[in-house]
Amino acid sequence: MCLAIGRPEPTIMWRHSTSNGHSFMSDGEYVEITSITKEQSGVYECSATNDFLAPDIRTVQVTVNYAPLISDVRSTGTPVGQKGILQCEASAVPLADFAWYKEDRRLLNGLNGVKIENKGKQSMLIFFNVSEEDYGNYTCVAMNTMGITNASIILYGPGAVHDVNSAVLSPRGSPCLLLTLILSYLFKF
Repeated sequence: MCLAIGRPEPTIMWRHSTSNGHSFMSDGEYVEITSITKEQSGVYECSATNDFLAPDIRTVQVTVNYAPLISDVRSTGTPVGQKGILQCEASAVPLADFAWYKEDRRLLNGLNGVKIENKGKQSMLIFFNVSEEDYGNYTCVAMNTMGITNASIILYGPGAVHDVNSAVLSPRGSPCLLLTLILSYLFKF
């Protein structure tokens, strides 16, 4: 809502410019956004003008919360004895919490020669000294209060036959793994 008083009566206009170049405009004191999407978040500007003075402009920040969306995963080929890194990136509001799994076993930071490094919307699983036992399929799980998603990422050895496009993004995954994740996340609060 944007209220303004003056003589003559001011005209009120709302404006919002999106990152993809589209602009939204609306006349009147109220702006109603139905079925809001994350693309509609950002700064909305209310302008009141009556042709006598410069427009009076106020802004409001609109934040749209949404479930994580994994946007980038990177499988990697790493020789035994070398450092290996698996990467997972998820956009979400609020920011996602990350967890890593090998099969149905959750990996803990600092145990078994792995480090989990989370920075903003990116999580990295770092192997300091890759062994044969480290090769295989890993699951990156991104979760926040709005939802949960996961992606499958492979750590493989050099010379292994591997399709670089085989990382799998999944909104579901193993029902047992997802139930465990959801319960552990809910009990965290």
